[in-house]
Amino acid sequence: MITSTLGKLFPPPSAEVSVWMDAPPAEVWDLVSDVTRIGEFSPETFEARWRRGYDGPEVGAKFKGHVKRNGVGPTYWSACTVTACEPERVFEFSVGTDDVAVNNWGYRMEPKDGGTLVTEYFRLETNLPLRVYWTALGFLRRRTNEKGMRTTLERMKAVVEGGSRE
Repeated sequence: MITSTLGKLFPPPSAEVSVWMDAPPAEVWDLVSDVTRIGEFSPETFEARWRRGYDGPEVGAKFKGHVKRNGVGPTYWSACTVTACEPERVFEFSVGTDDVAVNNWGYRMEPKDGGTLVTEYFRLETNLPLRVYWTALGFLRRRTNEKGMRTTLERMKAVVEGGSRE
């Protein structure tokens, strides 16, 4: 009962952006699942690296992302764990510690019209403090995240379609 009441009081904290790319899912997969390349595309995460003992995408693999919040700061490292990994379909990871995840980011790929419809999404965890934050200030962060996701996907699109990055 409490969970359903919270769900009504505080809407699900998430958003997504989709961009069609004139490339097969395999090419898109190579970009979205290679976390070491995120700095080429993201306006906030300027580098990432696999943690010791991991060297590629698989459920449970750990990496860390170097983030410059809102593109201006503060700058910090985020611990990440791959939570879904289906080649050419979905790549998702949680951000936070093993004990406390803060949010989840991911990419879905769907073959469409001879190319791939790529959707980047984020989802905050559903604990009460994050829901309260999202209700109070989420509209600002949602707008920033949606703009950042569109920028990331458009930069990936330029690479897989053979164009230059803007």
